[in-house]
Amino acid sequence: MDSLSQIALGAAVGVAVMGRRTAAWKAVLWGGIAGTLPDLDVFIDHGDALRNMTMHRGFSHALFWLTLASPVLAAAPAALHRQREHFARWWLAIWLALVTHPLLDAMTVYGTQLLLPFTDHPFGVGSVFIIDPLYTLPLLAGLAVVLARRDARGLRWNHAGLLLSTAYLAWSVGAQWHVRGVAQQALAATGARDVPLLVTPTPFNTVLWRVVAMHPDGSYDEGFYSLLDGGRPLRLRRFEGTVPERAGLARLEPVQRLARFTHGFYTVHVRRNHAWVTDLRMGQEPHYAFAFVVARADGARWVPLVPRNQGSRGDVRAALGWLWQRLQGEDVPPPGWSAAEAGVQRLPSAVTDVTDRVSPSSSTSR
Repeated sequence: MDSLSQIALGAAVGVAVMGRRTAAWKAVLWGGIAGTLPDLDVFIDHGDALRNMTMHRGFSHALFWLTLASPVLAAAPAALHRQREHFARWWLAIWLALVTHPLLDAMTVYGTQLLLPFTDHPFGVGSVFIIDPLYTLPLLAGLAVVLARRDARGLRWNHAGLLLSTAYLAWSVGAQWHVRGVAQQALAATGARDVPLLVTPTPFNTVLWRVVAMHPDGSYDEGFYSLLDGGRPLRLRRFEGTVPERAGLARLEPVQRLARFTHGFYTVHVRRNHAWVTDLRMGQEPHYAFAFVVARADGARWVPLVPRNQGSRGDVRAALGWLWQRLQGEDVPPPGWSAAEAGVQRLPSAVTDVTDRVSPSSSTSR
């Protein structure tokens, strides 16, 4: 999640644990610091852009290492504020502020390596976008009251903010499950059963969802479903892609790394004698946050390159305008789809429509 959300969560947890044992501002300060500490790993250079991307949310987000660090970090507020008698409470507050950071990150699609050093598996529920005001605002409201009132009623507001934000996460999982059912029925109607399926919210909300389905030939479908669509069928569009084996890129370490980190939701393409790998989870056609140039052609062989990120955002204003319309259930095509048909950006010119004729409302029987 974004830094503001992590600071707010850490501060709210600190206040909840410390209660009236210390001044509210102290609990807010130290909880906020602990809540944002894991993200300092962004300043570590792992050698290239792709490794930096896949190794972010690594050891600094591991529950094991954060647990070991928590008593050392808790000693600072206990000593500075001369509250050694409350060291156990500070320890609990700092530990919870630390571990709730990666647990919240794991609710996004990015990939958080919670269980290092035992496994580097990147966990990602993908039910919330990295910035979602409906998650963050209850936390900020509760903290504002705590700092303004500094009494028991302020603490209750803080508890309420934590409860509402947690309930919102639970709602996001339920909404994601519903949309997944809609998408599975849409794909089944086209004969595509049991294909890898990604369902994630579009920016800043949990009403409009993006669906990506991967096919064995390297192609993939993209579609959008709003909870306000009112029973309109889910429409998917097919985009061509290349499997790394077919392109002769399967042995390249960056390709293998991204394939594992994205759980297979990536694509390979070749343009102007250069090979690219693109993370299909973050963005939408034809613009993605992470698209790496990894090799160049030299006759019949590929020469590895130091991966560099060539991701793009596109026209943000146009995308936000479409997002607001589509979120409300209006049947408007994404800006990227028309661009794809025109062969703009990295997409091949061949685009196939796959339109579902199964009513989304039928998924409620699942």
